[in-house]
Parts: sequence; structure tokens; C-alpha cells
Amino acid sequence: MIYCFSNYYITLKDMNMAITQAELFKILGVETRIRIIELLKQKGPLGVNELAETLGVTPSAVSQHLKILKHAGLVRNERKGYWIPYAVNEEALEQCRELLSKVCTCGCKGTGKVREAELGASDDKLELLKKWESELQRELNEVRCRIEELEKRE
Repeated sequence: MIYCFSNYYITLKDMNMAITQAELFKILGVETRIRIIELLKQKGPLGVNELAETLGVTPSAVSQHLKILKHAGLVRNERKGYWIPYAVNEEALEQCRELLSKVCTCGCKGTGKVREAELGASDDKLELLKKWESELQRELNEVRCRIEELEKRE
């Protein structure tokens, strides 16, 4: 697929030009767009009105954000009668993750494992590890909730 970023036509895999990376970061730098992506990942395909209601913003604002996300290739849609559900483009999000991992400075080198460089530089290693444990516990709780939701649907 080919995407346009500030008049540069590229494939998402060719995102090694600084302007392209900056444009992608700019697109993902808007909280509402991140929330849209998170909702679509959690709940699956949703329409503009469903997203607007959940986010507490107007449908026209959601439409504008979706237009930008779609243009960037991060979401896709397919008309189903009068309903136009939007879904995340998993391949594009994976490519974004890879791009972000390249510029990551936490020391994990994209592995998501304990950030040894940050831990080594910390004056209070115990406090930092407790903080990480708390973050992981929150993520684990979110995963458990999603599992429970899926099990209820079956």
C-alpha cells in the first residue's frame, strides 16, 4: 500500500525518511486518535457514532480523525449497507511499533523486557522495580478483563 505524508508518497515500510517519521509521530500525537485506535483494538470494528458516543466528542470530529488515520493507513473501513465500520490495520500498527522501537531510548531495544539501562542508571532500583511491577499489574488486569469479555460472548 502507498500512503501520502506531506506530498511524499511512500509505502509504510519505507518510513526511514525523517519527514515521514515526523509526520507519523504527528498523526499519533493526538490523544483522540490514540483513543480511537485503542477502542478499535479492544472492541473491534465500530462506526463513527459508536466511537463518538464512547469518546464524548462529536461525530464530525471523529470523522476527521478517522480520515487522517485512514489516510495514514492505520485504520480501514468497508461499507456494510448504511453502516461504515472502521477497524485497525494490524500490519500498519506493527510497522509503527517497529519504527517506534528503533527510536526507543528506554534500553529495552524493542523487546519490552525490563529496561536494564534505566535500571542500571537508577539511584533507587527497588522503587523503580516496584513502579514497573505496578504498570505490569495494570496491563495484566486489562488483559484479564478482555479475556472475560470474550468468554462472555461465547
